[in-house]
Amino acid sequence: MAAYVGLLGVGVQTYEPIAWAEELIEPAGAVDHPRLAFLYVVASWCFTTGRIEAAVGYSDAGQIVLGRSGEALPYGIEAWLGLAYLGIGQPERLAELCRAQLARRRDTHVLIRSWLVVAVAVAGCGGEAMDSADGLIEAAEATGNPHVLALALAAYGVAFRDADPVGALHALGRGLVIAQDSGNGTIASVLANNLARLEAEHGDTVSAFDHLTLAIRNYHNCGETTTIRVPLAVLAALFDRLGRYEPAATIAGFALSPLAAATVPEITTAITHLRDVLGDQTYESLARKGETMTTAAMVTYAYDQIDQARTTLEHPS
Repeated sequence: MAAYVGLLGVGVQTYEPIAWAEELIEPAGAVDHPRLAFLYVVASWCFTTGRIEAAVGYSDAGQIVLGRSGEALPYGIEAWLGLAYLGIGQPERLAELCRAQLARRRDTHVLIRSWLVVAVAVAGCGGEAMDSADGLIEAAEATGNPHVLALALAAYGVAFRDADPVGALHALGRGLVIAQDSGNGTIASVLANNLARLEAEHGDTVSAFDHLTLAIRNYHNCGETTTIRVPLAVLAALFDRLGRYEPAATIAGFALSPLAAATVPEITTAITHLRDVLGDQTYESLARKGETMTTAAMVTYAYDQIDQARTTLEHPS
């Protein structure tokens, strides 16, 4: 139950079963239970609630168990063991894990391939990401699994965001519909965030606000305190681009993290610009204000600033 309910919980953003898996790891390890690696995968999702160091520990240990057992996990979920590495800003470790798991499996599971594409794209290897995405969507469609297809479309959108932004937007939009229709809040949030990044860059500001609001709401409602910083980092960079410097600096103070810096590199550029236009002292004061906010306070602040920005866009003076 802990293993499979944990698997379901990851999709629908219900994280209580993570604690069940953590509690069972020690007794399962004592008897070398066949689901031990599965439990490590579920436990490693504790990064979502801010326990990144513990998640990395579960990831490392889970890979040792997998290597010893020689068994493959259902659906290719062993790739999830590497997601904690994104939380410490090390996408290359996720890529390394995915390559190792693809090499040891008899199949080439789409879920592992998709996370490999994401990892190498985040690591800045755009050419390799596009090459790795070749045929990915077709392979995902053949599975008949909406989670796998939505994730593959997300990976494609991440890989081709610079080389083919129109194609990337189409893939991300299609994936979002599939994720929402199948109740997959986790992948819907990933897709919404990446849609917002592209829309912000290409001038569709209102739609970017819509998708950022969706991602922030999903993460906040389920108590996800780690990945919520990613859409907030996109929002801070967008506010900087719009000249809304004070809210940009305040939100950046909360949002900046190894995960946000790795997956939203424009936040670093925005912070450099904000320091220039506001001055270091003012920037630091605003960023410190954001950094000390609770997640709930920051979400309320972000919603309010989005509403103000919408009003300005709809009724320019």
